[in-house]
Amino acid sequence: MSPRVRRSLRAGFILCHDAAMAALSFFASLALRLGGDPWDYSPELVILGTGGFTLVSALVFVFLQTQRDVWQYTSTPEILRILRAVTLIVLLFVVVQFWTTRLVDMPRAALAINWFMLVALLAGPRIMYRIAKQGWGRTAMDAGRGDRVPVLLIGAANGADLFLRALSEDSTARYRVVGIIDTEGSRIGRRIRGVEVSGPLDRLGDIMARLHNVNLRPRRFIITDDTLPGRVMARLLEESEALGVTLARLPRMTDFRAAESPRIEPRPIAIEDLLGRPQQVLDRAAMEELIRGKRVLVTGAGGTIGGELARQVAALEPAHLTLIDNSEYALYSIDLEIRERTPALPRTAVLANVRDGTRIAAAIHAARPELVFHAAALKHVPIVEDNPEEGVLTNVVGTRNVVDACVAEGVAAMVLISTDKAVNPAAVMGASKRVAESYCQSLNLARAAGEDIATRFITLRFGNVLGSTGSVVPLFERQLAQGGPLTVTHPEMTRYFMTVREAVELVLEATVLGTGEGDGAAIYVLDMGTPVRIMDLAQQMIRLAGLRPGEDIKIQVTGLRPGEKLHEELFHTAETTEPTRYPGVLIARPRPLNRVTLATGIDQLAQAARARDRAAVIGTLRALVPDYHPNGAVPAAEGARETVH
Repeated sequence: MSPRVRRSLRAGFILCHDAAMAALSFFASLALRLGGDPWDYSPELVILGTGGFTLVSALVFVFLQTQRDVWQYTSTPEILRILRAVTLIVLLFVVVQFWTTRLVDMPRAALAINWFMLVALLAGPRIMYRIAKQGWGRTAMDAGRGDRVPVLLIGAANGADLFLRALSEDSTARYRVVGIIDTEGSRIGRRIRGVEVSGPLDRLGDIMARLHNVNLRPRRFIITDDTLPGRVMARLLEESEALGVTLARLPRMTDFRAAESPRIEPRPIAIEDLLGRPQQVLDRAAMEELIRGKRVLVTGAGGTIGGELARQVAALEPAHLTLIDNSEYALYSIDLEIRERTPALPRTAVLANVRDGTRIAAAIHAARPELVFHAAALKHVPIVEDNPEEGVLTNVVGTRNVVDACVAEGVAAMVLISTDKAVNPAAVMGASKRVAESYCQSLNLARAAGEDIATRFITLRFGNVLGSTGSVVPLFERQLAQGGPLTVTHPEMTRYFMTVREAVELVLEATVLGTGEGDGAAIYVLDMGTPVRIMDLAQQMIRLAGLRPGEDIKIQVTGLRPGEKLHEELFHTAETTEPTRYPGVLIARPRPLNRVTLATGIDQLAQAARARDRAAVIGTLRALVPDYHPNGAVPAAEGARETVH
């Protein structure tokens, strides 16, 4: 028998069961109301009323699809659906009875009794079936098989309840919960699904000793609270290492749907869990409105940011998506991924270099985009420092090519992905991105002054993205795999970090702001949270690998490289900052450059870069970006500020 036939038979059986319960409830409610045999009261009411009530019930069940519910996972949503169905059935039956008989002979109180009776007859079998499938009275504290791993849950809220419920439903579960730590302190001494909330987080050592004394010492901590700040996660990592216990966490609530499977597998702690960044509440409706039905183009689509932009844009149902990249393999990879994720989405993959103005102009003309995300750039500081001509040609000239093509084609909005290294730049990469920012700002100001420019330019500035090409995290992972040492350029160096998914989500939110209320020279800056000390990051990654910093894996300080700063900044002292309606996005209003001076300077930069005149490239950058100090490795400029909270 095919799965489809089995599903149809199962749904038919449930529908017949529910219809029979409806007939039984009607007859029983009459008997209870009349205190005797309903046949003696009105045989016509019994026959016609029961038949009519059963027919109305069946139609409502089909309409609300109650036969599709899986009884094993009956919970609040299913019970609420039953309540809605029964209420609708009674109301419709009253209408039908009044229309046909004017409710003659129908005891009014029987209808109220019938409501309660039918709810019980529909919900009762479902709940009993779920209890039978889970096992009578079994909890996650029960030993079950002897090889179950004892675990201690960190967090006494929804995540703990979800995990405990999953364990109680899974006879093959690998874990048994021996206690729960309350991270808020409000539920200590109470029980969740039979498991005691043992105490607060700051008494973890005492709780471990107590569990050890009764032969319930856990072998793993599982974090079920996805709101724990990074500093608490880092402390738990250190304490678990000291106690000889492994540390894991549940997937975030948005990563799965509990109803799809009773098994919820903890995963190892990842470095992004230690960043301490609270999840932002996103305006997804506005993001969908921004993208849905629009023609969108992404440059640098094969890169870390460009690729994630392509994924998230594709998921928001654009009318067409154009992917541009200079790397054949990177373009092939992201195009294949988008095709597999959203096969119905019309898209075009364009192999092109943003330095080629003619090619970019032709690509944008053919794509006819309404929204362009410009993520193509050279971003590796030391490499661009050694090859400044290449950095200028891509980051400055390439940006100008994209901008000019957008203006020529009347694109509604273009988004420039910039960097925190554009603030008080100490390297060619940062200085070149600052020139790109200025060019977009100058056209925005010209548009505001009344020039015939249809395109609105939105500049976004943020820091390092975890896992991006050339970032420190993949470097540390590779060095760990080789047995060390991990190389840190300076013990006090700090950087802002953000996951690529969060960065792109905030990029889309900032784009919503920029297309709706953006003006003039505003730059949108993503709130990067607290800077992370790179030495701490290295130590935490060693601990995550189950090793000891300084003993199993050494950390070697190599010294600052040309163009590196000890501390990056998101704002210049001369930039005024403002909040937006989105907590993760701020506005900076920097000093705009003279448009004529800027255009002439970019022409000179392009000429010097193509002539391989490094001195002229650096000199022109310094003239265009007065805060650029190409004096090798320098710390952040005095007076620079971190993110405003």
